[in-house]
This record gives sequence, C-alpha cells and structure tokens, in this order.
Amino acid sequence: MFGRPWLLLLLALPLLHLCWVWQRRSRRTVLPFDHGGRGSGWVVRGLLGLGESLPSLLLAIAVLLLALPQELAAPKQKRALTNIQFCVDISGSMTAKFGSGSRYDAAMAAINEFLDYRTGDSFGLTFFGNNYLHWVPLTTDPSAFRCAVPFMRPENAPPAFGGTEIGKAVLGCREVLTSRSEGDRMLILVTDGWSSDLGNGAEMDIAKRLKRDGIVLFAVNIQEQEARGEIVNLARMTGGEVFNPGDTRALKNVFERIDQMTKARLEQGTAELVDWFLPFAIAGLALLALHGLAQLGLRYTPW
Repeated sequence: MFGRPWLLLLLALPLLHLCWVWQRRSRRTVLPFDHGGRGSGWVVRGLLGLGESLPSLLLAIAVLLLALPQELAAPKQKRALTNIQFCVDISGSMTAKFGSGSRYDAAMAAINEFLDYRTGDSFGLTFFGNNYLHWVPLTTDPSAFRCAVPFMRPENAPPAFGGTEIGKAVLGCREVLTSRSEGDRMLILVTDGWSSDLGNGAEMDIAKRLKRDGIVLFAVNIQEQEARGEIVNLARMTGGEVFNPGDTRALKNVFERIDQMTKARLEQGTAELVDWFLPFAIAGLALLALHGLAQLGLRYTPW
C-alpha cells in the first residue's frame, strides 16, 4: 500500500514513454564508416529497446518512492506503563535516627534506588504532614526525585506539616493518579506515625475508593513498632501490603520486594504501517547502474 496513492497516476508517463520506445517505426540511418560493423535484426533492436527503456523504468521507480510505499510491520510487545506516586511523611518524628541518618534520609535513599528498578515507569512525589504538597508531578524522568531530597526535609518543613494526616494525603495522591488515564496505578506510602483521620472505619472508605480506581497501595512503616491496624487495612484492601523494615538493609529489601510483586506487564501492540523504501531503492540503484553502462555503447545513435 502507499501513503500517497494518488501519485501513482503519474505512472502513466513512463508507460507512455515505453510504448513510444517499442512501437515507433522510424529510425535514422547510421552513417557508414570504413571497416565498421553493421548490426541488424531483432537482437540488436531488442538490446537498443532495453537500453532506451531504462530512463522510463527509473522514472517509474521515482514515482513509486514519491507515493510513499508502506507495509504492515509485525506487532511488537511493549512494557505497560505504571504510574507510581510516592507519599512521604515529613512530620517531626521522621527526624528520628534510622541507620546512619534519619528516617527521612533512609526513606529517600531507598526510593532513589527503587527508581532504577522501574525504568520506563512514571513517578510522582508528594510530601505530607498535617497537609500535603505535590512536589514532583508524574514524570518518566527520575532526576527530579534526586534533586528533591534537600528541599523538604522535616527540619525545614513549615509548621503545617508537623503532624500526620495520612488519609488526607492518600486522597490527594488519588487525585493525581486518577488524572492519568493510561497505565496501572500504584501508591507507595512511607510513614512512621499514627493518623487520627484513619479512625472509626475511615480507612475502609478510603481503601474502597482506591480499589475502585484501580490503585494498589503499599505502606512502608519506617519505625520500630508494627504498623497500626488502620494502615494494614488501608493497604491490604487495595491488594497491596504493609512492610515493617527494622533497619536500612531491610528497607532496601522492601522496595526490591515491591518491585517483584508488581512486575511490569507486557502489552501486545498492534501492527503499524511503516515505510517500505528498501526494495524500490535497490531496484532504482540497479537500474541507474545499468543505464550508466548502456551510455557507454548500448544506445541508439541517430547520426
């Protein structure tokens, strides 16, 4: 098939020229030379006709190339996009010691390593305390994460971020994820606190909304104690899990496990039209070479 099929009408020009080459009767007589050979018969006529037909064939190849020849390429598999929103606690308790640094330092270091596992996915970053702030919009460029660490440290956070309201932050992240119509949706919550807005069954209502929107929540409880039941319910009702890493090594393993639990899907793509110039280009180059050789002697000379 062709991208510009209407240009194929121009093939009439080389066709008319071919008809003229092979149907014409009048030819001028070659002047005789002493000791010169004189060709005659259908063999010589056929060879001369082929030589004179080469420009018409080259013109036909040029028309075919201008018409954009195309073919259906074999369908390819592509990696399904996953939209991953990180929701990181920056309340005052995140300054507590964890490993060689603070809980915040350990969490951000583990997140940056996790980005390397998920090349091709889209990442967003939200910081929260009593309020939340979408710091990095969903993007496939992870460099924005690596630059975000110093700016929203718990020590530098505004007073409105001193407490912990997980429910509010999770619903804010839900709005970000549902704004993307393409790809799977994952929410990774990193916190060390208890949230008052998850009590009295509020976490069940939030989990139902997340599940309805196809959002899987994983919670990383970065403290010495086990995660509270509200956070466990919030994660497991969406198909996710809660992790309780006790040190930096375990925290790293948590993100590796999340990656293993949510392996990227492969989607079967559809066959697409692609340009198909190669065979026509090869034919054109071959005809051009033959035409150059024909000019050395295989041509009609009307003098």
